Amino acid sequence: MAVQVIGRSLMTSDQTDHQAKSVGSGGWVVSFLPGRTLTIEQATAAIQAAEAVAMVGALADQVGLTTLETVGLAIQESPWASALPDPVRRSRRLSWLA
Repeated sequence: MAVQVIGRSLMTSDQTDHQAKSVGSGGWVVSFLPGRTLTIEQATAAIQAAEAVAMVGALADQVGLTTLETVGLAIQESPWASALPDPVRRSRRLSWLA
């Protein structure tokens, strides 16, 4: 993923066709957020989010789902109850003890 700013007025990515354009006074507009003026940091985050969506879309294709189906299903809580604590959760719980 590589967001590039060209001539301090155009932000592009090699992962998505979405772009952001400078509108002056530090404001930026993003192609998929019409009517909103963002800071450069927000515009960068928006383009990075578009890149992430493109990546999810490629992965979704591999499992035969659409991007929206994949995101919708993935954000749901897992129906499988874990008998053992998640190692990542356990290490986070214990890290404050150290």
